[in-house]
Amino acid sequence: MKMSKVDKMKPKGINQVVANFPFTPKDSEEHEHTNLINCGIYRLLPEEMKKEVEKNLHLLEYIHILPIDRIGIPKLVQKLDRKKHGELENPNLIYPADEQIYIHIYPDKNDVRNFYIPIEPILLTGVDDLLREVEIRLVDHITGIDFDPTDAEEKKKILKEALQKICEIRDSFVENVRAEAKLIPKLKLNFKGNSIGKLKVTEQQYKALEYALIRDKVGLGVLEPYIRDKYIEDVSCSGLGPIFIEHKIFKGLKSVIEFKDEDALNKFVLRLAERVGKPVTYKDPIVDATLPDGSRINIVYGKDISKNGSNFTIRKFNEVPFSVLQLVEFGSLDYMIAGYLWLLISEGMSGFICGETASGKTTLLNAITAFIRPEAKIVSIEDTPELQVPHKNWTREVTRGTTRGGKIGEGTGSDVTMFDLLKAALRQRPNYILVGEIRGVEGNIAFQAMQTGHPVMSTFHAATVEKLIQRLTTEPISVPKTFIDNLNFVVIQSAVRRPDGKLVRRVLSVSEIVGYNPQKGGVSFIEVFQWDPVSDRHIFTGFGSSYVLELKIATRLGIPPSKKKLIYEEVEKRAKILKKLHEQGIVDFYEFFRAISKITKSGMLSIKV
Repeated sequence: MKMSKVDKMKPKGINQVVANFPFTPKDSEEHEHTNLINCGIYRLLPEEMKKEVEKNLHLLEYIHILPIDRIGIPKLVQKLDRKKHGELENPNLIYPADEQIYIHIYPDKNDVRNFYIPIEPILLTGVDDLLREVEIRLVDHITGIDFDPTDAEEKKKILKEALQKICEIRDSFVENVRAEAKLIPKLKLNFKGNSIGKLKVTEQQYKALEYALIRDKVGLGVLEPYIRDKYIEDVSCSGLGPIFIEHKIFKGLKSVIEFKDEDALNKFVLRLAERVGKPVTYKDPIVDATLPDGSRINIVYGKDISKNGSNFTIRKFNEVPFSVLQLVEFGSLDYMIAGYLWLLISEGMSGFICGETASGKTTLLNAITAFIRPEAKIVSIEDTPELQVPHKNWTREVTRGTTRGGKIGEGTGSDVTMFDLLKAALRQRPNYILVGEIRGVEGNIAFQAMQTGHPVMSTFHAATVEKLIQRLTTEPISVPKTFIDNLNFVVIQSAVRRPDGKLVRRVLSVSEIVGYNPQKGGVSFIEVFQWDPVSDRHIFTGFGSSYVLELKIATRLGIPPSKKKLIYEEVEKRAKILKKLHEQGIVDFYEFFRAISKITKSGMLSIKV
């Protein structure tokens, strides 16, 4: 039975998942041509898209099955822009996730979530038949090879070497693309009696086979495009139905990949857990692990504890963190807040970034680490490694426990908690201690560290300063109220809706802790910055009345009370420097840190009293 292009586009893998396209795919039989120059669809493409399909013919094959008479040809966008593309009402565009994978953002006028469609090399004509034969021959080439099954790089190497022995690349069909380049014809292969000799494939077919093998044998199968797409923040499956995506540009999206059958979903989740080296069972149905790229994955198995069925969530890891200037671009904070934090952090003040889940706490903490003096020694302590610090003298500590880690066999020794690591850090003479997230008794040790002169920064789940203080001073953290003034500043971050309905992350306030007031029996604090939701701007409400600037920083810098305005001028000066760097295009996290380091070394930040 002949397989149509529509059938071929359905994801494979024990019939675990299906692709539910928002359109009826056209069968490519209608569009078969012998070469690109005679391909009607190719001739319609803009020049930039023509160059792209010449590199990857599977992109052209995908465009063939689109209802372009109704939706038009999607626009090719090489690099997405938050403002330019994120504001589009009905986006219909294609962008590259990497050298081989493309993503089509397809509009859904009936839903707030548009469609996310991965375009992979396995769409290439003939690859299905070839892949089946490669799978059969693969057994002969890897049987008897002794290798560590948990070593992903070794597995990739073995698969690539085996594919080289199985296949032979013949002259490419694409020799002169402009004049006579041919589309790869459908292969009518009969492998019966053809087990001897190498498989003859084109270069593009070979790359597609290599991609498919590594995707399914080493990677995360149908989830691989989501892992490789740098614009994705979160991938989640809530049970039966589609996979949902939180996108940095297009916000909430729904994938065409979905689960229709409970048994298929359970099989997929079991295989996913095995792939990350943390098998799930009915006895141990919850798994937290770290993917090779640093992303976090949470898996819940079985309907007895999750009424919608097995589910999983992947929180993507940014290879390069956002810099403060990029967060200014996004509107999360402004130059004055950044200048204020720069001054406080460079002078060793302790602070917490607070907010609810997915409010951008860790993103902001990563960004402001660039303000720590470049010569400082930093120790970071985390459950799951998420913090990224640009300093060379950085000691990175991660907890160890029987329920943590990423590979089979990890966690078999004694547990090492955040409490243990924090105590050890105090003996390492750090200039700054960064704690990924304070949740329990380690918070008490953090305040003891501040008490002994070790600046600490951390994230904390609390929506207001009042809630933060309440949680800090009660079980299980139990910090004495008289110790709270060791914490100098608190940033409250949240995901909020602008008047136009867009969900954005904003610093809602920056407050300074004054200290315990025995008369009132509570802890006093001053709000120095606040976000105005009407204008979507930040206001420096503490200008001229900042407790930390006047009584902490100014004292350290030798500024007398009579010249307190100098400390506010310093904040303004730093804000102007940041704006100037931004105008010069210095926004990359590491480039920004280098620029800050040079400015610090130059003495430009010294205050003349």
